[in-house]
Amino acid sequence: MLKLFNTLTREIEEFKPIKDKEVGIYSCGPTIYNFAHIGNFRAYIVSDLLKRYLKYKGYKVKHIMNLTDVDDKTIRDSQKEHLPLKEFTDKYAKAFFEDIKTLNIEPADVFPRATDYIQEMVQLIKKLIEKGFAYKGEDGSIYYDISKFKDYGKLAHINLEELQSGASGRVKKDEYAKEQAHDFALWKAWDKEDGDVFWETDIGKGRPGWHIECSVMSTKNLGEIFDIHTGGVDLIFPHHQNEIAQSEAATGKRFVNYWMHNEWLLVEGKKMSKSLGNFLTLRDLLAKGCSPKAIRYTLLSTHYRQQQNFTFDEVKAAESTVGKLTNFMDCLKAFNGTEDNKKVEELIFEAKRKFEESMDDDLDISKALAAIFELLKDINILMAASRMSRKDAEESYLLMSGFDKVLGVISHKAVEENEIPEKVKVLMEEREFARARKNWGLADTIRNDILKMGWQIVDTAEGPRAKKQTSSKIE
Repeated sequence: MLKLFNTLTREIEEFKPIKDKEVGIYSCGPTIYNFAHIGNFRAYIVSDLLKRYLKYKGYKVKHIMNLTDVDDKTIRDSQKEHLPLKEFTDKYAKAFFEDIKTLNIEPADVFPRATDYIQEMVQLIKKLIEKGFAYKGEDGSIYYDISKFKDYGKLAHINLEELQSGASGRVKKDEYAKEQAHDFALWKAWDKEDGDVFWETDIGKGRPGWHIECSVMSTKNLGEIFDIHTGGVDLIFPHHQNEIAQSEAATGKRFVNYWMHNEWLLVEGKKMSKSLGNFLTLRDLLAKGCSPKAIRYTLLSTHYRQQQNFTFDEVKAAESTVGKLTNFMDCLKAFNGTEDNKKVEELIFEAKRKFEESMDDDLDISKALAAIFELLKDINILMAASRMSRKDAEESYLLMSGFDKVLGVISHKAVEENEIPEKVKVLMEEREFARARKNWGLADTIRNDILKMGWQIVDTAEGPRAKKQTSSKIE
């Protein structure tokens, strides 16, 4: 029985999805104005671990991760680079998709972009105005009146009166001091700082605020009520609290059933900061010689609700650990013993029980990994003494493959990456980018181009795979 810690109630609760054996997850994704840093990737790997484990348990998962492509940061930095907003954000969206592939993070089912949902945002804002939760300020912007939402602060467990005592009315910025509560902008009236970034709508000329974007993109893809919302603890207030206020005021229903937040990531014992020189992107780590699997293992190996201290010594240790796992799988694959050993069946049963018990307990990854390495030690002893059979090795390999569907750090593939032509790899990435934008026509065209080159693309739960074809016939 899976149990998860719910930030809303501050309790570990039995997980009960809205629909039997189906789960809807929304994860706050990147603001595509720069390369994502490793703190961001801890959050994305946590949501990936959750999704993979739900699928391991037999759930059908629909996962949505947004791309914020219009806000204060994207406008500011696109202007600095003298690029149109879309051209600027496309560059960093492409980098993000490359990075999650490098870290073996399963792509979300949909990557909605804020700029594709402007009209839906306008409709939600109009509904909030009609219901008395929003008003137009003297600057032409539209604000959410937090005093009208009686449960404001419930996610962060804060006292609204105490926060408001130090507040100063409205705030137009996307992000603001977490020590204060403000009426926040749902729609920002155009001003000269926005340049050519605006939409002409029946609520005025301007652009959406950051918080309204996620309320719309989540509910349009998962429904007015959905199962799980993930993100870092830095988003609890004000961002996720504001999502709740907007969504529940509009629908009169509970917005999300389970809120899951991962703790901060420190680097070498300090908060990540450019001024301290410890601000790291995935690309920085790769340039320093860190392997993607070791980085992934490092980021997933600490429980998501514990603050994690990311160090290069840990990555080096993870490199060795992943190597041990990979070597173990190689040994199992090559083992040809003939002596059946009932002990192996017992070890497999116990490892599976401990792994699932641990993961069912709010994704207790440390205990789950301990169960795996206990199995590795015991099976290695039996293999060294030739006290097990080929069949025992195959069953152990099957179990480990199941575990790795959750961990994603070993990955023995039928078709190795180096067998696939470089041009096919590039087209596969372009197809994934098109699918993420829901440009199905372009995705199909690219798929057919790949097929003409003698390769078939098979979409699997672990992502797209290339399969060599003997015929270029389109099925």
